[in-house]
Amino acid sequence: MKVIITGASGMIGKGVMLECLDHPKITEALVIVRRPMDEKHAKLKQLIHADFADFSTAESELKGYDACFHCMGVSAAGMNEAQYTNMTYNFSMALGKTLHAIAPEMTFLYVSGMGTDSTEKGRQMWARVKGKTENDLLKLGFRQAYMFRPGAIIPKRGVAPKAKATRIALNLLGWILPLIKVLSPNSVTDTTKIGLSMIHVAMNGFDSSLLFPKDINKTGS
Repeated sequence: MKVIITGASGMIGKGVMLECLDHPKITEALVIVRRPMDEKHAKLKQLIHADFADFSTAESELKGYDACFHCMGVSAAGMNEAQYTNMTYNFSMALGKTLHAIAPEMTFLYVSGMGTDSTEKGRQMWARVKGKTENDLLKLGFRQAYMFRPGAIIPKRGVAPKAKATRIALNLLGWILPLIKVLSPNSVTDTTKIGLSMIHVAMNGFDSSLLFPKDINKTGS
């Protein structure tokens, strides 16, 4: 299986990339990045692309893939709704529409978040935007599309959050995540399980378009 990965410079995307590179069923992983990555691997290809609002110029390089693991995301902290919508909804739809036009038979998997608002009417701005993003990605018409909603995420294999504030928070409070996992195992997952779950679901499907931590942990084991 040949896959496309976004967000490989971030914690979740890099975790997913590492699992793809190690997995025997993945023959090629194309990461879409703004700047070249230092990572080297026989399976790894890099597409340097500056404008995430328009993928039309990259269509030829996006052909021939079986699945897209869309892990790119930003924190809503300090953003207004227009800014967050542009970097969450607009970027995701630009990629989704381009890939659907090229290969509607591919599987599209999107890392959203626990608490996402599918009604698009809630009070939390980020949850409304994520909900609209999920809903409209599902409407594009891919053969298979799945929305991943992880809760608390434990970084594995040396990956770290890209945002400085998140790195600091993990350094200060990371010890509590294993405790939460013991007390509430269905609210916590890790980067390795997310990667393995995405691979498993892309190959074998799942009985719901929404996957929560419990589903991710089960399919990623």
